[in-house]
Amino acid sequence: MPETVRGPVADLGATLMHEHVFGLSPEILWNWPDVPEGWDLERRAREAAAKLDALKAEGVDTVVDLTVVGLGRYVPAVQRVAELTGVNIVAATGLYTYDALPPYFGNRGPGSLFGGPDRLAEFFVRDIAEGIGRTGVKAAMLKCASDHLGMTKGCERVFRAVAEAHLATGVPITTHSHSASRGGLEQQRLLGSLGVDLERVVIGHAGDSTDLAYLEELVANGSYLGMDRFGIETISPFEDRVAVVAAMCERGHAGKMVLGHDSYCFNDRFDADVVRRRHPNYHLLHISRDVVPELRRRGVTGDQLHQMLVGNPRRIFR
Repeated sequence: MPETVRGPVADLGATLMHEHVFGLSPEILWNWPDVPEGWDLERRAREAAAKLDALKAEGVDTVVDLTVVGLGRYVPAVQRVAELTGVNIVAATGLYTYDALPPYFGNRGPGSLFGGPDRLAEFFVRDIAEGIGRTGVKAAMLKCASDHLGMTKGCERVFRAVAEAHLATGVPITTHSHSASRGGLEQQRLLGSLGVDLERVVIGHAGDSTDLAYLEELVANGSYLGMDRFGIETISPFEDRVAVVAAMCERGHAGKMVLGHDSYCFNDRFDADVVRRRHPNYHLLHISRDVVPELRRRGVTGDQLHQMLVGNPRRIFR
């Protein structure tokens, strides 16, 4: 059974595959606790639970929280949210960087100044097998990232550690990719060379692309497509995002797409007022209230929507 923050569940139901509960900046909060964004665990947990409860009312049962090290993961706060909401929250492990590793890892391990073993895979496996920190919450997804810089040495180390942890545990992998440079293909080549079954991989942010040939190449290689930035319209507007999903469904690829927003219940690294002005649809309810009706209008069937929201997540977490 898939692991969630509250423990294993029999069925995840309708699932948004790329979201975040909290994005935090620990060193800022430690040193300047009076920043205007503010952090009070109980207050923010109740706000987040209310947002998730509103999502539950729209028929969504589960969110996959892809906040890992590098994005401000703090699982005790997410545990409190899980106590307050009926939505399942799936936790992830991995490390988020577009380039260099955090000094703790960058200063040790293969190719580093001081050398020694690479502990990344060890930490990822521990998060999956034993639980994250002292919470007992087991991660059920592995995450790695590369962006416009391509597969830097730091990114490659993370990808290699993620592949090792995947092979040791069977937990699926999701990525952050840069669609404009067709970066998902580079990610597939590396993961495939490391023995990863690409059918256990979601190429995240594939929905930023309108290049159907690129998307079909990712699918032909076996991976799922993360159509997971609905609401971030400065990268790709609503019209393009829904058109691409509809076109891929028409071409028979509903069985290879998952949906999400890449949204946060609370993120101290963004000015919330600015985000609301620039991205008014960047919130957890956008897919349910706006995207799904528009996809139906464009001919996407109920079965195809069920496949993307229920069937594909179920298979990914099998």
